[in-house]
Amino acid sequence: MAFGLKREELHGWKIKVDRGEIAFLTHYWIDERFPGCNTVTKVGCCDIEKLAAWGEKYNLKREWIHMDPNYPHFDLFGERQKNILYSENRTDHITRFKL
Repeated sequence: MAFGLKREELHGWKIKVDRGEIAFLTHYWIDERFPGCNTVTKVGCCDIEKLAAWGEKYNLKREWIHMDPNYPHFDLFGERQKNILYSENRTDHITRFKL
């Protein structure tokens, strides 16, 4: 279940993904499969090769890409999420969601 997300943020993320940009979207999220994680960052790009190459920098495996037909993306949680956001200078996400 996703929450804490504005419609315009989601729309902007989708536009960037469609353009072939590496796009970041963080929101609150609850899933019993991931106890202790209350946020997720979706890192998307319609260019699978570009997305996979980006993920390699952070030891993310290609098979971890959620192959959504419209918005393929990696889901980042926990310490990996925070570390990658910091490395990508996305401190606004870290601050906003108190990561």
